[in-house]
Formats: sequence, C-alpha cells, structure tokens
Amino acid sequence: METKITSHIIKGLLLALVLIVISVIGQLAGLILQSWYGWISIVVFVGGIIWATIYYGQQMNNNVTFGNLFAHGFKTTAVTTCIVFIYTLLSIYVLFPGFIDQIVEKGMEKAREQGKVTEEQLQQGAGMIKKVTTITLIAGGLIGNLIVGLVGALIGAGAAKKNPNPTPFAE
Repeated sequence: METKITSHIIKGLLLALVLIVISVIGQLAGLILQSWYGWISIVVFVGGIIWATIYYGQQMNNNVTFGNLFAHGFKTTAVTTCIVFIYTLLSIYVLFPGFIDQIVEKGMEKAREQGKVTEEQLQQGAGMIKKVTTITLIAGGLIGNLIVGLVGALIGAGAAKKNPNPTPFAE
C-alpha cells in the first residue's frame, strides 16, 4: 500500500490557520503589542515548517535529498506566508483598523519618555509615522515570514533522515 503524501499546500494552510488564530487571540486579549507575544508566532512558525519538512521525509520513506526536503519546506513557507499576508492586510484595514493607531501611540509614548522630541514635533509627524508604520508592518511581515520560514526549512531539511540512494532490496 502506497503512502499518500501530504501536500505542502495543505500543511501551509494548516500552519497559516494556527498563526492566524494566535494573532486573533493576541488582538482580542490585548497582548499583540507585548514584545514577548511576537515570539510565540515565530516559534510556532519555525516549528511548523520543521515538522512539515521532517514529516515529508518520513512519508517519502527517507528516500529524499537535502534539496528535496528544503524545497518542500520552503514551498510550505510560501503558502503560509501568502495566506498570513492576506490576513495581515485584512486585519489592518478591516478586522482591527485601530491596530496601527495603537502601534503609533505606543511609539509616541516611548519618544515622549526619552524626551528626544517635543509634543509639537510628534503631532506634526503623526501622519507620516502612521504611513511608515503601515508599510513597515506589511512589508516586514512578508519578508520576515519568508526569512523565518527559510530558517525553518533549512533546519528541517538538515534534521530529517535522508537516504537518497536506496537499494532495490531495502524495504
């Protein structure tokens, strides 16, 4: 009986769903702006990509190379990143439109505490700060997820068992 290989698309969808649930919980609980909370998504993302890569190797009876494993892991990363990117756009503009304002306000509070800028300067630059923050959040999320997924795919490909040249009698 031949083992059915789980597609990188299915794995990417599941991983994206988990990451979206973590993000929604953080938004609703008010934890999303805590620095430690961001690490949860990163750990889950890397762990998910490592698992997807190793599981692919197991489903292929370890008859894979490092390149095969890495490609599968990075394809899973690409699917996950696309879905999370779409969610990010929806969350910024539709689901949680005040999120950018919260980030900007938190940054302005830090600037006030440090005393580097005056209140007048903050008010004048508030619009520009909001635009830059939005672009940074969107682009940084896209590129950041790809980099984190790349690391996960590399670790998973390195950790998985490999037997790229099986003998016909090894079963």
